[in-house]
Amino acid sequence: MRTYLDFEKPIADLEARLEETKKLAQTSNVDVSEAVNVLEKSIDKLRREIFQNLTRWQRVQLSRHPDRPYTLDYISLMCDQFIELHGDRTVRDDPAMVGGFCELGRTGGPGQTVMIIGQQKGRNTKQRQYRNFGMPNPEGYRKALRLMKLAEKFNKPIITLIDTPGAFPGLEAEERGQGEAIARNLKEMFMLTVPVICIVIGEGASGGALGIAIGDKVLMLENTWYSVISPENCSTILWRSWDFKEQAAEAMKLTARDMQMNKLVDEIVEEPLGGAHNDHQAMANQLKEVILNTIDQLNAIDPQERINQRIDKFCDMGVVLE
Repeated sequence: MRTYLDFEKPIADLEARLEETKKLAQTSNVDVSEAVNVLEKSIDKLRREIFQNLTRWQRVQLSRHPDRPYTLDYISLMCDQFIELHGDRTVRDDPAMVGGFCELGRTGGPGQTVMIIGQQKGRNTKQRQYRNFGMPNPEGYRKALRLMKLAEKFNKPIITLIDTPGAFPGLEAEERGQGEAIARNLKEMFMLTVPVICIVIGEGASGGALGIAIGDKVLMLENTWYSVISPENCSTILWRSWDFKEQAAEAMKLTARDMQMNKLVDEIVEEPLGGAHNDHQAMANQLKEVILNTIDQLNAIDPQERINQRIDKFCDMGVVLE
């Protein structure tokens, strides 16, 4: 069954009435086509009204929607072929970080082979435990860097899909060098000679997100967030309670629009009406088109010039001129 957020309840009520009306048509000879048409238009109008006036906290909720597509969903919907690669060659494989070579098909032309890497969450309790709720350990970031270097060796563009509440903060992760692994990724990603495109597809929290987010182009889906801390944890620090998470979200200015206005991301990818969870295939098609167009733009730039632009872009962030 589809999951509805609190602010989507009016839509849920109308869709329930629509389903009842359609069932009535199946069990009787009553013509309900006019009523169905009216309800469908009402649902569409209501959905537009709600999603055109979302608060920052509501966008945070959408980024965590349980039906929202995750990294492996995008891979299955966008890629004609996908060869997943495992392990960091040091400790183990981290299921919270997935990656491998895949081919993005083009209409009427040859496909584009890329290295795609991203954090992966789970759909149910067992999967969430297996994927560690999308929170990678150090070996996840080391695996990601290994795959990036492999892509560089074969001159293939790199796509990273960011969706994490943060890197795993456990004692064992710190013992194995969580901070060092993320820091090394930041350094190495600046110097990659191939095009690098980073896309926030859900939650983009703290260094856990930044560990695979240094790229020539950094994009965000419309209903995502990107910040050093979550609204709940910010509320806990400032007010000693999670009850002020909505106020924290407003103060933090963490949405895609805010990030673009502050020149921290380059582009916003629009989602289907109702959010990415409302139409996985449409969202994947839109994202693939943006990725392919961006790769074409970046391939036209000399590799050394790309590196220089990448460094300048991030060095300019947060600079204050008096």
